[in-house]
Formats: sequence, structure tokens, C-alpha cells
Amino acid sequence: MLYYVFQYLDSTYDIPGTGVFQYISFRAAMAVLTSLVISLLFGKNLISLLRKKQVGETVRDLGLQGQIQKQGTPTMGGLIIIAAILIPTLLFAQLNNIYIIIMLITTVFLGAIGFLDDYIKVFRKNKKGLAGKFKVVGQISVGLIVGSLLYFNEGVVSKQKVMDSPSPIVVSETDVAPPQTFKWVEQKSIKTTIPFVKNNEFDYAWILALFTNKNVKDWSWIVFIPIVVFVVTAVSNGANITDGLDGLATGTSAIIGVVLAIFAFVSGNVIFADYLNIMFIPNSGELVVFISAFVGACIGFLWYNSYPAQVFMGDTGSLALGGIIAVFALAIRKELLIPLFCGIFLIENLSVMMQVTYFRYTRKKYGEGRRIFLMSPLHHHYQKLGYHESKIVSRFWIVGILLAILSIVTLKLR
Repeated sequence: MLYYVFQYLDSTYDIPGTGVFQYISFRAAMAVLTSLVISLLFGKNLISLLRKKQVGETVRDLGLQGQIQKQGTPTMGGLIIIAAILIPTLLFAQLNNIYIIIMLITTVFLGAIGFLDDYIKVFRKNKKGLAGKFKVVGQISVGLIVGSLLYFNEGVVSKQKVMDSPSPIVVSETDVAPPQTFKWVEQKSIKTTIPFVKNNEFDYAWILALFTNKNVKDWSWIVFIPIVVFVVTAVSNGANITDGLDGLATGTSAIIGVVLAIFAFVSGNVIFADYLNIMFIPNSGELVVFISAFVGACIGFLWYNSYPAQVFMGDTGSLALGGIIAVFALAIRKELLIPLFCGIFLIENLSVMMQVTYFRYTRKKYGEGRRIFLMSPLHHHYQKLGYHESKIVSRFWIVGILLAILSIVTLKLR
């Protein structure tokens, strides 16, 4: 909103300083600062309100160190994160930008699903919360909406650098041949980026082409939209599973947010895209404002969520964080890098899947279920080994930072 106010003041009255809002870097910085202030100030008031209303976490005794002390800690703190993301975005971003619209839809919808789950747990006193099938239906619905917008909306395009074809020039053997020139060609495609590979663009339509010789361009949504649904569901569940120790999901999400901000900035800037030889995505640079608010919200929430936590984000926050990361990566065509920069979410997800699968297999084969880990997700395994909660979180953050650096390196390392 402020973007349009200052744009009007600059174009109509030419007031000195109002033109600064045209710069994404300035608006991104303002989004970070605003989200920090909102999360710090609003967070304190919300925590007091939640305590007053006795909106506390119900903890099951799993025999973990320090677990019982968390009984009654205020939950639904994800409202702090969502407010600290939405308000700066509405203030500083271009709200007619299709990528911003998609991110706002994702934040609100997944936040609402998580809020409903927390509400049932806290106010209806149902420890199971929202039934798993309804969560999945909600995540699939968000994936369908996002996938449809990314595929069918005319504003979602990419530009590819191709060799220009000038009119032929006759030159003698002694003449120097004219230099090759390139131009950016706009295209409507569902190409994505393969990490660590030169000429690293992959078109999802090629998957459909494996099954038919007909023109698959008009039908490539059959492949693309289900992939979007899978990515959104998987990453949002990964963030939800990771949210088991104080500050773990929040800090990990902030690290991932910084990586996505860098990717969005270079992908939306024609100069950097040309230099790095990556896909140029017009108008995606505006996403830097959104992801800056995201990082600021996570850091601000970490003020209250770090050990010992004064508030838990609940599913209100964790589902929204994971969904935002997934949709953002899809928007800037970096979803194939998710296993790398979301490596913490991935290993947490896999640890649960491996534990459940192996337990069921051994129970069927030997009559007694056996386990790979002392407890899943993986962070609980280390708790069972006697590691302190804060040490586990710190080391997971370190691994997350290493994965983040490696992800950024893929811009040049091919």
C-alpha cells in the first residue's frame, strides 16, 4: 500500500525521497525491519493474551528430557509469524504482482488450516486436532490453486537468452566475422532448473512426451500441477515434523529464507541472470520483499521461541512456513533444489517414514516391531541419546547453514 502512495507522490508532486520506494532493495530492508518490530511487539502482547486465556500446549510424556516442563507453554504463536509476514508485504510489495498474490494466498490458506488444527487441540481439548485426512485435503487444495495459477496465469513467464539471427553478411576471408549477439525471448513454459548441471533446464512436458508422440504442450499441466501438490504437501509436512524442539523449525526456516531471497533476487534481475547464465523470471524480483518479511518474522519469533521457549508456533506456524518455502521455490523454478536447502526438513521426514516402515515390516516378519532410531523424528533420537535440546538445535542449524551455502554455490558450480 505504501508503495502505491509513494509512487503517486513521486509521479505527481516529485517530492524528494519518495522515489526510493521504486527500489526493491529498499523495500526489502523495510520489510525486514517492520516484520522484526511487529513480531517483537505483537509477540509479547499475544503471549500475554494466550497465557491469560490459558491457551497452553498439552504435552504427552514420551520420556524426553525437559518435556514435562513445557506443559502449559502458550501455543498458536504462528499467528505472530503470519502477522509479521502479511503486514510488511501489504505495506511494501506491489500487490498486483502475480507472485505476491500467490504467496499471500499460500500464507493465509495454510495458516488457516494450521490455526483450525490448533484451535481443536486447545479449545476443544482434542489432542489429535484436525484429522490428518482433512489436513491433507487442505494442502492438496492449496497445491491445486498454486499449480493452476503458476501454469495458466499469463503473468507467469520466463525469458531465455537465445542467439540472435541477424541478416546474413557477406565477408571476405580477410574480414573479421561479426560477433555473436544474443537476445532475451519471453516464453510461457514450465521449465525448471537442474542443479549442478550445465544447460540445466528441464521441461516437465518432457515427462508427458515419454508416453505419447503428440504435441504435449497444451497438456503439460497434467504433470506440472500434481508435482506442485506433492511439493507443497511434502515440505509443509516436513516443517511440521521438524517443529519439535525450541527454535528448530524457526531457525531452519530463517536460514532457508535467506537462500530463497538470494535466488529470487538474481532470477528477477536481468543483469545477474545474464552473468550467472540462469533463467530470467520477469517480476519475480518482487518476491524479495515477501521473503525478507518472512526472514524477519522468523528471526523475531525466535526471540520468544528459542530455548527455553516462551511460546510455540503450533501448526498455525509450521504448516504455513513449510508451504511458503515450497511455493516460493516453485515460483522461482528452484524446486529441484529443495532436497538440498531443505535438507533438515527432508531428513526429519525420512526418519519418520523409515521408522514406521521398518517397524511394520519387522512386526509382520518377526512378530515384534523393531526400530531404526530410538525415537523419531530424528531430533528426538538425539534427545534419547542424552544430548541437550539446545545443542541439538544448534547443530541442526549448522548443518542447515552448510546446506544453504552449498545451495547458493549451485548458481556457479555446474
